[in-house]
Amino acid sequence: MAGTPLPDDDLEEERSLVLAAKAGNLDAMRPIFEKYSGPLYSAVLMPKLGNPAAAEDVLRDTLATAVQKLDSFTWEGKSIFAWLRQIAVNKAYDLHRKNARGRKLAEAVRQESEAIMQHHPAADAEMIAKQERQESQKRIEEALGKMNERYQKAIRLRLIEELPREECAQRMDVSVSTFDVVFFRATKAFRKQYGERES
Repeated sequence: MAGTPLPDDDLEEERSLVLAAKAGNLDAMRPIFEKYSGPLYSAVLMPKLGNPAAAEDVLRDTLATAVQKLDSFTWEGKSIFAWLRQIAVNKAYDLHRKNARGRKLAEAVRQESEAIMQHHPAADAEMIAKQERQESQKRIEEALGKMNERYQKAIRLRLIEELPREECAQRMDVSVSTFDVVFFRATKAFRKQYGERES
C-alpha cells in the first residue's frame, strides 16, 4: 500500500547490510544498489535530466558518493533510499548548474524534491518512484507536445517504449545512423522544452 514503510524484515536486512558496509565490507552495499538503481534512474534522474547518458553518469556518481559518504549516514529506522535519492537530486542539481541551464530550473528541481520528501518522509522506494512518475508525466507530455512529430516519435520509441535502436530505426523507416542523429536532436529539443516550462 502506498505510503507504508518497508516491511520490518526488509528494513532489518537493509540495516544489517548498511552496518556491515560501515564496518568495512563495502560489498554489502551491492544488494542495496541493485535494488534502488532502477528507481533512482527512472523516477529521479531521467525526469530531471531528460538524457539517458547523463542520467547513467549521475547514477554512477551517486552510488560512488554514497560509498564515500556512508559514514555520514545515520540509520533512523527508515529505508536508505531517501538518503540515496537526495544525493541523486543534488547531483542532478549540480549538473543543471554546470550546464548553465538556468538557476530557476535548478531551484525548481530542488524545491520539488524537498516537497515530495516532506509529504512522504517514511515512504519506500516503490512509493516514491510512483509519486515522482505521476508528477513528472504531465511535464514530460507538455514538453513532447511542443516538439515536431518526428522528434516525439523518436523519444517515445527509445525512452518510453524502451525499444532497441535498430527497432526504433525500422519503425521510423530510417537507417540506425540516421535514427541516432534524429534521437540526439530530439533529446536536445526535449531538454529545451522541458526547461522552458519553468521560465
